[in-house]
Formats: sequence, C-alpha cells, structure tokens
Amino acid sequence: MADGINRRFDFAAQLPRLQDVRAVHLIAIGGSGMSGIAALFLARGVTVTGSDRAESAAVERLRAAGVPVVIGQDAANVAGLDADTLVVVSSAIAENNPELAAARERGLTVLHRSQALAVLTAGRRAIAVGGANGKTTTSAMAVVALRSAGADPSFAIGSDIAGIGANSGVGQGDAFVVEADESDGSFVVYRPDVAVVTNVRDDHLDFYGTSERLHAAYDDFAESVRPGGLLVACADDEGSAALARRHADRLQVLSYGRSPGADLRLTDERADGMSWSAQLSFPSGERLQMRLEVPGAHNLLNAAGVALALSAGCGIAPEDVVRGLAGFRGTSRRFEVRGSAAGVRVVDDYAHNPDKLEAAIRTGLALRDGGRLIVLFQPHLYSRTQAFAEQFAAALRLADAAYVMDVYAAREDPVPGVTGRLLSDRVSGARFVASGADAIDAVVEQARRGDLVLTIGAGDVTALASPILRRLAERSTSS
Repeated sequence: MADGINRRFDFAAQLPRLQDVRAVHLIAIGGSGMSGIAALFLARGVTVTGSDRAESAAVERLRAAGVPVVIGQDAANVAGLDADTLVVVSSAIAENNPELAAARERGLTVLHRSQALAVLTAGRRAIAVGGANGKTTTSAMAVVALRSAGADPSFAIGSDIAGIGANSGVGQGDAFVVEADESDGSFVVYRPDVAVVTNVRDDHLDFYGTSERLHAAYDDFAESVRPGGLLVACADDEGSAALARRHADRLQVLSYGRSPGADLRLTDERADGMSWSAQLSFPSGERLQMRLEVPGAHNLLNAAGVALALSAGCGIAPEDVVRGLAGFRGTSRRFEVRGSAAGVRVVDDYAHNPDKLEAAIRTGLALRDGGRLIVLFQPHLYSRTQAFAEQFAAALRLADAAYVMDVYAAREDPVPGVTGRLLSDRVSGARFVASGADAIDAVVEQARRGDLVLTIGAGDVTALASPILRRLAERSTSS
C-alpha cells in the first residue's frame, strides 16, 4: 500500500547496543550502502558475513578485508549462524527472499540497514543529512570538511568520496555523518544531534502515495532530532523552510541559501570552469570567500548548508569549514568526469528525479564551452517516470541534443504505456534508444569535437560511458 507506512520494519523499536553485537550477516552485502555498513561493523570488531547475487568490486574488497561472502542467496546461508547474529537487509530484499525467510523462521533478529547504521552511530554526535536532492554530496562535503578540521569523523553515505575512496569509515572523533534516506521512511531512526534538510520535494510517491504523507514523514524526521538539537534548513526551498518553521519551538533552527532572510547567506556566485565560488555571510556577521573545485550552483548551495551545520552544530570555526570545503573533489557518479576522446568530454551523473536532472543539465550547459551538451538519460522506475513525465521532459528540453533510454525497472513491474518514449515524445528533436548498443551508436554519431556528453540516471546507463569513450577514440584513430 502506498500510504507511507513501512509494515516490514518497526522503526520505533529499541535497537541493540553496539557493545552487545557479536556477529552480523548482510543479505546483498555488495550494495553501496550495505558494503559500507559491513565495513563499519568489521572495523568495530564485529564478525561479519554476507551474501550477494553476483561478484562485484565491493564483494572483492570485503573478501580482501576478511569477510566471507557467498554468491547466491539461499536458506543454507543462515542455517549455521549463531542465534544472536543480526541479519541486515535493505528494503530491496523482498520478504520471500529465501535467505530472509529462513532468518525470520529461525527467529533471528532482522534489522533494516538504517537500523544497523543507527546501532553504529549510538553514542556519537550524529549529523544526518536528508532531502530529495543533494544529500549524498552534502554528506560527503561534511566528511571532507570535518576531516580537514581535524575532527576525524565516522561516516556512511551513498557513494565513494573522491580522495578517500570509500563511502564509509570509522574515525576517532565523536562526529558521525550519515546520509538519511527518506525513500522507505527509515530516516527516522538515527536520533541526530544535527539534521540538515536540503529540500522537501515530491518523490518516492510509490511508497508515500501523497505529498501530505511525504511531508508528514519529514516532520517525523525533524521530531527524531534530539531535544535542543540543530535543524539546518534551506531557505530557498519552501518545503524545507516550512519544516523548519513547524519545529522552531523544540529545536534550534537555522537556515541557509540565497534568500535575503537566510541565516547564512550565499552571494556573489561565480563560475570558472570546474571551479565555482561564492561569498558566505555567517550569522555572526563574518564574511568568507568559498571556492569549490566541483561545478554547479546547486553544489554551492550544498556547501553553504555544510558550512552552517558544522560551524553552528559542531563548533568548527567558519574559516576552517570553508578551507576544508575547498578540498572537496566530488563523489562517484555525481557529475563525475569519466574522460575525453576525440575532443569530446564524457561526464556521468546519478540524477534520477526532475530537479536533479535539471541541475545536472544546467551544470553541463555552463561547462560546454562553445560545444553542445548531449544528454543520454535513462529514467528510473515506472512510477516515477509516469508521475513526473512532463517535469523530466522540461529538463531534457534544456539540452542541445537528448536521447532517452527505456525505463530502468529496479524494484518495479512494468506499467503499460510507460516507456522511455513517454519522455522522448514530449521533447522536440529527442530520440528514444531502445538498447544500450543503440544508445552508444546514437551518441557517438552525434558527438563532435568540443561537445560534452552527459550519461545520466540511477540505473545501468553508467556502464555506457566507457564504451562511448572507446568508440570515440576509435573513430578519431580511423579518421
């Protein structure tokens, strides 16, 4: 039922103490979030085992660290586990999964991955970053800035951080940065001291059903902040700003953004290739110039949220935060430069809702430098594609050339009439490409020296960046 109630997990349940956890078993351990949690438990001296459907780089990294990983999900994988082993799953693991079903039949304690992460954050100063857009980048920025300031945080986010090469880590400091995922209602478990909400937008309506239930879930997230804690909200986003107003009586509330009334104000924004800068005016009256080595007006806004959260919520001096942000070099699949060939640059991005798609395209337009922006977009989820078809199309119309792949189903069954054509037919000049091979052919045929190609989506479109580059190089050699 799309009513915003997660009937599989009790997110209000009391969780075990980390010091009492002896062993954990993770089903689908190779996923980006799950592999990070596995590494965190391992670093805390817990025995870790797991299974996955296929080999992957994450599985190999875990094996190299001493974690036994079985390929294939089967009831036999939990048959020999000790009775006090915690079994960890994500919402993507269905109840009829044989391994999960066997764990429940044995009476083993089953935790959602967010609950497992909450076990790890207990006793630390938790900094939880939520929002429809920007939470991975904002979380990663906070980690980099804290490390630069000598705070040595622990962290668990959704993507590897450039320069760190991991999406999780155990630090010696008291701060713990977590990316709080709203998609299944699980972001209420962390009990953070500092919460950042980048924006509140309609998304994941396949779970929530209505905007009202989605907004109510963010209220629950704000209620989960410890009494007297800090809620940092984006003043430029009405959903985030309204959330802050509703909770100002219980929490310390501060805002950031370009709006005149923001507590931390972002002004004098400038772009210089991949480097973007702005002036930050802090609540104290201090004004500092911030320079980022990642592109995009949206990233300046993300960084402003980090500057406010860490200075007001963690006691980091503003100049130290700004200095640390200058060292941020991005995360994987967030406007990640994959290379260039034949004078064509190829960038990959994870954007999968309309706001993220528009932000990525606008960033690409700012960087095309006389060439054209060619977008190859793969929609993610039938429900999302159907609900936001016109908004996706409006973003794609900004590109100089657009190609749309078929919908990446992920966890959903097909919906009659909902394909990539639902978007391409709405965009003049756009083309629907039925397969990855067709997509590669179309982009390589279109691209010319000076162009910027953007592969974008949360599915397997990311795998096409390398063959596009290879084909471009081959074309250049043969010409």
